[in-house]
Amino acid sequence: MSPATANGLCLFDLDDTLLPIDSDHAWGEFMVRLGWVDEIEFRRRNDEFYARYRAGQLDIHAYIAFATAPLRVRDAATLAAAQARFMREVIAPRILPPALALVRSHQARGDLVGLVTATNDFITAPIAAAFGIEHLIAVQLERDPGGTITGAIRGTPSYREGKVRRVDEWLYGLGLAWRGFRETSVYSDSLNDLPLLERAHQPVATNPSPALEMLARERHWRILRLFDDQEIHR
Repeated sequence: MSPATANGLCLFDLDDTLLPIDSDHAWGEFMVRLGWVDEIEFRRRNDEFYARYRAGQLDIHAYIAFATAPLRVRDAATLAAAQARFMREVIAPRILPPALALVRSHQARGDLVGLVTATNDFITAPIAAAFGIEHLIAVQLERDPGGTITGAIRGTPSYREGKVRRVDEWLYGLGLAWRGFRETSVYSDSLNDLPLLERAHQPVATNPSPALEMLARERHWRILRLFDDQEIHR
């Protein structure tokens, strides 16, 4: 399907939305298993950053500098092997039928489907491919001319209001805009995605955090408990 002929626009958050885990935090735990980091100190700081993310207070630039430090000292072959193993052992068992069916339903309707996540592209590119989602908007890791990750972010981070800006840029690059779609849907679990949810005709609080669920009920948004096979309409 050409983006220009899409019936609607459907945007999915990834972590705790299409996946029942946070892939970014899980990758940190995976690096502990690999022995790439000091278990106690890395886990302490990783958990701190995760708590700040859930509270909507994450300094994403500081987090990326921290989280990519183990990647910056390893060669491309080592990184690719670890990435493949992470997908096989951690992610693949958690790509569950209800999430796949939801993605496929929007694709079958002829929607333009995008995955919009605050997790970086090193982690999420193979996950998007596993879901069969062509368009990925993720935090773009800056790389030097030799392809080595630098620890910085390229462009606007796809986090909070940055997700809206990145989606606007993506659509503009396709010759499209929000207003050109008859229907727009956004699925997310987190209040961090409120700026994006508010742009949609159909905001869907998916496996929502308590804060997002409360807001969704106040605004009569659809609530979807994807992995409990329970759906609530308000």
